[in-house]
Amino acid sequence: MAKEQLQVLNALDVAKTQWYHFTAIIIAGMGFFTDAYDLFCVSLVTKLLGRIYYHVEGAAKPGTLPPNVSAAVNGVALCGTLAGQLFFGWLGDKMGRKRVYGMTLMLMVICSIASGLSLGRDAKAVLSTLCFFRFWLGFGIGGDYPLSATIMSEYANKKTRGAFIAAVFAMQGFGILAGGIFAIIMAAIFKTKFDAPAYGVDPVGSTVPQADYLWRIIVMVGAIPAALTYYWRLKMPETARYTALVAKNAKQAANDMSKVLQVEIEAEEQKVEQLAKEPTNSFGLFTKEFLRRHGLHLLGTTSTWFLLDIAFYSQNLFQKDIFTAIGWIPPAKTMNAIEEVYRIARAQTLIALCSTVPGYWFTVAFIDRIGRFAIQIMGFFFMTVFMFALAFPYNHWTHKDNRIGFVVIYSLTFFFANFGPNATTFVVPAEIFPARLRSTCHGISAAAGKLGAIIGAFGFLYLAQNQDKTKADAGYPAGIGVKNSLIVLGVINFLGLLFTFLVPESKGKSLEEMSGENKDENGAQEE
Repeated sequence: MAKEQLQVLNALDVAKTQWYHFTAIIIAGMGFFTDAYDLFCVSLVTKLLGRIYYHVEGAAKPGTLPPNVSAAVNGVALCGTLAGQLFFGWLGDKMGRKRVYGMTLMLMVICSIASGLSLGRDAKAVLSTLCFFRFWLGFGIGGDYPLSATIMSEYANKKTRGAFIAAVFAMQGFGILAGGIFAIIMAAIFKTKFDAPAYGVDPVGSTVPQADYLWRIIVMVGAIPAALTYYWRLKMPETARYTALVAKNAKQAANDMSKVLQVEIEAEEQKVEQLAKEPTNSFGLFTKEFLRRHGLHLLGTTSTWFLLDIAFYSQNLFQKDIFTAIGWIPPAKTMNAIEEVYRIARAQTLIALCSTVPGYWFTVAFIDRIGRFAIQIMGFFFMTVFMFALAFPYNHWTHKDNRIGFVVIYSLTFFFANFGPNATTFVVPAEIFPARLRSTCHGISAAAGKLGAIIGAFGFLYLAQNQDKTKADAGYPAGIGVKNSLIVLGVINFLGLLFTFLVPESKGKSLEEMSGENKDENGAQEE
């Protein structure tokens, strides 16, 4: 027998866009603003950390972080994020979205501040403490992925759900931008107050003692936006889909949503009890039934996110080296320590402003018009094309006259990552799985993405090194070079395009329609 949709869920599906939708986007989005700020601001200060803590007396170039330390500082938060995605994803289905939501934010606030207060005078003590707190910062950030996506998808209406979830994710763009702008402002202030000669003129004097405060301030400020939204997260009611379909409390769900939607909603307690008895609403994650219904979907969401993040994070983490190679950032020895932070931040902010931020908001504008599938296929296709366009004539791009062309194509790659799979891989797992497994499955998909990010961030630190060991960075073995690395990334993007065919289109459909929770045993659809 076909089943009717619960009144409370139907009311959410057909609700007009209202103020509570926007407050939910801000509350969930501020977490992502902080996530992006915290994860990407460290790439602004790694060169500074090298100068402060790894200065070698008499060396021709400023100190740099040894490969293992650089990989740890850049990658430890990603490892924490992966663990947090799995743990809080599972917890969000067990305890409820709202109860876990405040925990992740508090963890982010405490660890952001603690990262900046990293203790000790010598390099080992400071960087060990920094890595410890950045792991737990990542753990909190990880929890934000499945919880924010699930909460937003369960609050949204059918018509604009994609845009709302994508808008939460798009706050990352502003986080990256804010990190860059804040670093530019702080570096400019420090530069004015504590002027210093270039490294080539005075190796020791080029890094003023006050530079140690600069990276700490940049790292700690990430706590402020998260702290500001903590109160509002605690005030949010639990989502009706969790309360009705998982906690089986029809009365509470109707009560909560009556207040949110400001309409009278009937508590259909009998209908909720009936739904609970249905075999289609009781299978677990590790069952044949889940494998039959959603196995390929989960493979699709995990593989596409995994492949995308290999490409996305390798670009983000070696972009400062690309800027150096094409001359946006002058050789390190021609600058003092603070000037270098200023230049790296400026380059990163320009890329964010021109390609990263617009890409996210193009997705928000078009996701409910052309659908998730079309955007993801298009994004992977253009990323593949542009990667190869950078890779094959790579020597052409390194000539001074062609640098602007390189930056334009590099920016377009980023634009189509964000107006493409970087946004859609976040949206789709929050829409296609049953309510009782939604947060867990999103966490698994996101963790697969972070595994890709770790491969991208760690692997490409080594891969992108020069093939001639004498030209590789200090402490690194010879790699395959930037050109061959870009070819590998092009192939990865093409594989992402192929795996997209496993992911169903969820545009304009209710969450229960996508997950099969409103079908009877014979597969008949809700009337």
